[in-house]
Amino acid sequence: MASHSDTLVVFFGATAGANGGKLGSDEREIILLVWQIVDLHEKKVGKLQRRLVKPDSLELTDQSKEETGLSVEELYKAEPLDKVLQQFQQSVSAELKALGRSSYTLCVDGPLIIRQALHPEASKKNLVLPECFYSFVDVRKEFHKCCPNAGQVQDLTLHSMLEYVCIPELPLSEQVMGLKEVRCMVQLSLHILAEPYNHKFSCFEAVKYKLESGACSKTEPVDSETVIRARGLPWQSSDQDISRFFKGLNIAKGGVALCLNAQGRRNGEALVRFINQEHRDLALERHKHHMGSRYIEVYKATGEEFLKIAGGTSNEVAQFLSKENQVIIRMRGLPFTASPQDVLTFLGADSPVTDASDGLLFVKYPDGRPTGDAFVLFSCEEYALNALKKHKQILGKRYIELFRSTAAEVQQVLNRYMSTPLISTLPSSSMVPMPVLATPPYLATGSTRDCVRLRGLPYTAAIEDILEFMGEHTIDIKPHGVHMVLNQQGRPSGDAFIQMRSADRAFMVAQKCHKKMMKDRYVEVFQCSTEEMSFVLMGGTLNRSGLSPPPCKLPCLAPPAYAAFPSPAMLSEAALYQPPLLATPRTPQPPHSPHPTPTLAYYPPQHHPAQLYMNMNMNYTAYYPSPPVSPSTMSYFASPPGSVALAAQQPHAQGHVASPMMPQHGALVRMQGLPYNAGVKDILSFFQGYQYSPEDYSSMVQMSQGQTRSLIQPKEWLCL
Repeated sequence: MASHSDTLVVFFGATAGANGGKLGSDEREIILLVWQIVDLHEKKVGKLQRRLVKPDSLELTDQSKEETGLSVEELYKAEPLDKVLQQFQQSVSAELKALGRSSYTLCVDGPLIIRQALHPEASKKNLVLPECFYSFVDVRKEFHKCCPNAGQVQDLTLHSMLEYVCIPELPLSEQVMGLKEVRCMVQLSLHILAEPYNHKFSCFEAVKYKLESGACSKTEPVDSETVIRARGLPWQSSDQDISRFFKGLNIAKGGVALCLNAQGRRNGEALVRFINQEHRDLALERHKHHMGSRYIEVYKATGEEFLKIAGGTSNEVAQFLSKENQVIIRMRGLPFTASPQDVLTFLGADSPVTDASDGLLFVKYPDGRPTGDAFVLFSCEEYALNALKKHKQILGKRYIELFRSTAAEVQQVLNRYMSTPLISTLPSSSMVPMPVLATPPYLATGSTRDCVRLRGLPYTAAIEDILEFMGEHTIDIKPHGVHMVLNQQGRPSGDAFIQMRSADRAFMVAQKCHKKMMKDRYVEVFQCSTEEMSFVLMGGTLNRSGLSPPPCKLPCLAPPAYAAFPSPAMLSEAALYQPPLLATPRTPQPPHSPHPTPTLAYYPPQHHPAQLYMNMNMNYTAYYPSPPVSPSTMSYFASPPGSVALAAQQPHAQGHVASPMMPQHGALVRMQGLPYNAGVKDILSFFQGYQYSPEDYSSMVQMSQGQTRSLIQPKEWLCL
């Protein structure tokens, strides 16, 4: 508008659902619009206009029928919203021309018709609203400014305001919904414009055209009364989609923060910061409104939560985000060797990056290594859309994913990678029971970083390949210090741990062998501690987000693969319900030795007998460690004293069996793939031919998803 002082257009609307103070809270469509022009200079009024609006869904609530007096038949003959808005513009423009006026401002009784009904509905129907609907005055706020003793703004009504200035109500014959409200607002406006008030309308409210991007500092104060949490968002939704969902409400600059999960992907939640509490309260009224086919939950949140997600301290990020009104695209899966020029070439001339290489932000670990993620700035939506068309196209030998992003997501990703070490601090022993291994020469726990982790091994890699990969550093490997990590199917996971003779040697290996090629793949090498290695081998998972504990925090029935068990005299019922233990090499003995070396079982203490049966049906999905081997122990078969041989796997018609070849009086056998109706007799028949006596075995069976676990204590070494 060129000016807000020429003319007022008093405006009113009603929906097919809730009206009054709940207008727009139920997503029902507009069915009625009424308006009238007021000349502020001449104190004249124009013709009262009333239009019915045909909704897409011809359904009216009983409350709406009673309040508006409209029927479905009447609405069926009406024009849709876009046509009625065109009629509104034409009618107002014609009257303004007749009055010799050039501009006007909408005047409404509360902001709901503009903010909660008209803008959201136009956004859903992809309608472009006239400019006049982005600025308005609220007659309640103007009246409160003129008559501050009349009461609080939120408590004012047309009836109370007319009563305060002693204006009589309209006769019952004129109390038709829409017409009544507009006539009352016109009377009230003319009254406060005249003596003795001589009021001038000045409290102009604006509706933002679009979301403003920007950075947020962790030191910036954020009012908790302005923040909400939106939950249930589609994973591919962007900040612009969230802005459209809250269309009509003013979101603060950089006020949309999409939340990420532990893997750095969007988790369907967002924190949104509004310019004031009034807009936040209106946003809460959109609880369970729809974005596409999904309903979105809206709850209160705190400023602290918003800063935790959107706040940042990096100068590099602040400089990157200082360019305002830019479209941000996130690239994921970039080759680690990709340069800014490679990225610019990949995006091409049809999607030029703002300020060329200065519009690129590569995400890196604290040690400077690239993560494969980058953020790109584009000056307009067209360039960003051209870039998104290259989603999953190839750069080098990798396909690249491209997504819309936000300033808050840039902060989150940078904060996460820059603050989280590759191997995070381990939880205390009270949280996860760690076995105390009594054979420190083989796998003693400790915080000394004398181990290395190999990640990205070819699945066909054998011990020989690892030793060849290590090269001259092979001589620094401890005896039995190579630990391949297998998945729950018993196949290589692509990871391995190697114990070195000292932390210095481990550091040297990590420096020399990192990203060295093995066959057709490069292998990442990281320094870590024995304690961290043990934690992973017990079932914990290690990724860029840190170390996750194994699924066996509580005593439960799980496959204690490669664990040692005591002799029958030592075995107790409590020993049957233990988490899996790490492989501990033992000295091989002849199968018929009359005096076998007593074995040691390493169990965490039990706090209460009831805990023995907790989580017995939990699915076990952790990694299984392979038996440790030495550089001289090729293909897993024991050669020097103290090594452990790996059991060969024999396929059978009903399943397969895998067992560590341990020369103890008792050993654990894990059987997978058994029929669901298999019983104890079937298991004993399966082992027919191996030496054991009926009185010398105990069997405990758990059937879960085709897996059976049995404890067998044969008289001799059980070789399967």
